[in-house]
Amino acid sequence: MALWGMVIDLDRCTGCQACVIACKAENNVPAVGEKEAKRERIISWMQVLTETDEEHHGEKMRFIPRPCLQCDDPPCTKVCPVYATYRNPEGIVAQIYARCIGCRFCMAACPYNAKYFNWHTYQKEGPGQNPDVSVRPKGVVEKCTFCHHRLQKARVRALAEKRDFDPREYVPACAEACPAQAIFFGDLSDPVSEVARLARSPRAFKLQEELGTKPKVIYLTEGEGGG
Repeated sequence: MALWGMVIDLDRCTGCQACVIACKAENNVPAVGEKEAKRERIISWMQVLTETDEEHHGEKMRFIPRPCLQCDDPPCTKVCPVYATYRNPEGIVAQIYARCIGCRFCMAACPYNAKYFNWHTYQKEGPGQNPDVSVRPKGVVEKCTFCHHRLQKARVRALAEKRDFDPREYVPACAEACPAQAIFFGDLSDPVSEVARLARSPRAFKLQEELGTKPKVIYLTEGEGGG
């Protein structure tokens, strides 16, 4: 069985936000106005974090794209009182919106701030929306799903064409849209896959690995090209 994961090469990331925009469009992530933004009610399944490099006296900016890290030992699932979030057999941390009661325990438990509470009712089936992804109702927690609907569609397509599913057919919108090709995606359980090979790189690291959450989004620190 596949174990889906992502590798993000910080040497290549330019902070252009293409991954953020692609994620919002693909997953019908609502845009909020300035007033709501000031109240920290922005919903951004993919976010580009920034940090300055103190070794360069703050003159160098580091960009860190941050989706849900799809932890293998996710603290968010352990605190949900109604089993509205869980890790599926392929390693994706899923959300059941119809079951969520909006307690936000999972948000508090996530050390990466990758979960968002939906404060409003947004228009359904509006122009430009992706019909493959439901618009979440008011009062639930939502987050990145690794564009799981794309996996379902790829498998259905392979079945209709009477052939085996090729894992390379499944690519989240953020990885597809990255102009710098900084985001790699695939089956971490396949040792010959590109994403598995990169995950074994000496440059590979995980955010807050000391917490033991075992995230499946792995980063490559800046190498020679990063100075």
